Amino acid sequence: MDILRSLPIGLYLEQPITWLHRLDPRIKLFGLLTVLLSPIQANQTWRIAIAVSLIVLTFSSNIPMRVWKQQMGILLLLAFMTFAIATLSPDGFNVNSQPRRPIPEINNTTVTNPAVNTAPLTLKLPQPTSYSYVLWKAGNITITRKSLDLGGRVCTLIFTYLYAPTLFLLVTAPEEITAAIASVFAPLKWIKIPVVEIVLTLTLALRFVPLVLEEVQNLGRAMRTRSINWKRLGFKRTTQIWLILAERLIDNLFIRAEQTASAMQVRGFTSPNTHLVVWNPLKFFPKDILLLIFLITLWGVRILFGNQV
Repeated sequence: MDILRSLPIGLYLEQPITWLHRLDPRIKLFGLLTVLLSPIQANQTWRIAIAVSLIVLTFSSNIPMRVWKQQMGILLLLAFMTFAIATLSPDGFNVNSQPRRPIPEINNTTVTNPAVNTAPLTLKLPQPTSYSYVLWKAGNITITRKSLDLGGRVCTLIFTYLYAPTLFLLVTAPEEITAAIASVFAPLKWIKIPVVEIVLTLTLALRFVPLVLEEVQNLGRAMRTRSINWKRLGFKRTTQIWLILAERLIDNLFIRAEQTASAMQVRGFTSPNTHLVVWNPLKFFPKDILLLIFLITLWGVRILFGNQV
């Protein structure tokens, strides 16, 4: 199984080019920050809407199913498992409140007639509302309002925070991300912050992720060709082999990093703020402006109606 195809984390989809690819990277960066920051201190409806919007965005962008099917499936499975565990687990709300009146006096009301020597009458008053903190109970399993809210919060945040950056990296080239960050933080150059070096380091980090996956894939293929019988090796020898593989992986990654450093040094990247990096030119189109207005409106809706009660 090709790890570069089955686990496309941090990889850029070059073909086919969708409408998400054609958007300005600064707009996509602002959209990513909106998706990541708006669920903070938001209500349950807003978190669910953000997670559902990511799924709808994936379907509407015509990205091939082979790219996102396995990854989205694993994240949805992880989110639903987390939701089930958090919902069925105790909610931790163990505060016992002391009533101000005795319990029999709260539940019952005694009515007596002093003129007639009769036994007191006991009346049971109905509940003023249909509110119930416990939603479902069967044996030792109890689902409360707090556990249900906690489960929904955790599962939506897990899916949003893991899938949104993956979708962003899938439709945005590392050079475009670098150019967008350099354009946004360009004013920081006036206070002597090396913006170019920071974004260049980010670009190299994004480019280095496929190299790491490729080295892991090559080591896995090398081990499969040797047809090692792991059951006959035992725990001690198996551990030694895995340590040797980890050492070899680290050595190969250091060799790749040294080769990258040598290539940059030949091209003149020797000291900070002494070289000029020419990024891709960025330009706003009408669709980018419309999307920017939509994102600003979305933040207004979030502030007005999305706050947690």
